[in-house]
Amino acid sequence: MTVPVEAELVAAEQRSPDVLLTIRAAMPDLSKAHRRIAEMVLADPHRAVQSNVEDLAARAHVGKPTIVRFARAVGCEGLKDFKLKLAGTLALGTPYLHRSVRNSDTPSEVINNVVGSTLAALAEWHRSLDPEVLAAAAGMLDKARRVDCYGTGATSHFLAQDLQARLFRLGLTATSYTDAYLQIVAAATLSPDDAVVAISFVGRMPALLETVAMGRSRGAKIIAITRANTPLARLADIVLAVDVPADATMPVGTDAYITQTMMIEMITILIGRLRGPDCVKRLEQIHKILQAKDQDTDESSVVYWGWKSHEATNTGTEESS
Repeated sequence: MTVPVEAELVAAEQRSPDVLLTIRAAMPDLSKAHRRIAEMVLADPHRAVQSNVEDLAARAHVGKPTIVRFARAVGCEGLKDFKLKLAGTLALGTPYLHRSVRNSDTPSEVINNVVGSTLAALAEWHRSLDPEVLAAAAGMLDKARRVDCYGTGATSHFLAQDLQARLFRLGLTATSYTDAYLQIVAAATLSPDDAVVAISFVGRMPALLETVAMGRSRGAKIIAITRANTPLARLADIVLAVDVPADATMPVGTDAYITQTMMIEMITILIGRLRGPDCVKRLEQIHKILQAKDQDTDESSVVYWGWKSHEATNTGTEESS
């Protein structure tokens, strides 16, 4: 007689109330290969449940027998038992606050689970990075006559402006627009000598896709910081993939924000290396200027300097009178 799937899940839950906690607790004692598997599972447990042994092994860069040995190392009888226990853990409740946090968790467990899941997601994303792809993107931007940075949404807008500020410091002609109409007008003025960096974790915002398609029609090179296989990725010449688990409550969660920020950081550094000593001198000069203005971190704003100038003027007037 075949045991119903629901009955198997209930039995799995009874045998192990939370296999994810078991994996996190075991992490320090796991071998290097088993730790890679653990990070992969913690980064996206739902995908792990749905994946077969071949997919799990390929993603963790290990052999299929290693997957089975990992399952036994975390207290399971084999891969089937491991997946049943994992499915049981996930079935205990939908984590609307965070994929690794449940209502019963203590504050200490919340801290450990949030930090642990983010580190696991970053570790798996790190393994997926292709240095040649990043180098190609840096070379493309370094040679561009003009670089437009586009984003749609609060986080993407901020990241696009952050990238523009970094490229500007490196000596590139870079622009960033938060208004959708200005974006498409700017894209209409691009040429084959120009490049676009489009940032969107979601990768399917209609206004951004229209703008990128316009830039592509003008012959501009397109670099997308997004998840692989999104509509935005399909429009790009180079995809800088940020494939991390989706957030339970936010369109762009912490994992997505961190990976996108790190991608921008790495691209900036690679471009700076390509631009050589003159770029280093430029950055040194900017650093000295900012340092001179920032002797006291509470006195570094434009408002402060305007106030200081006003104060000095008033003081001089009072002394002369």
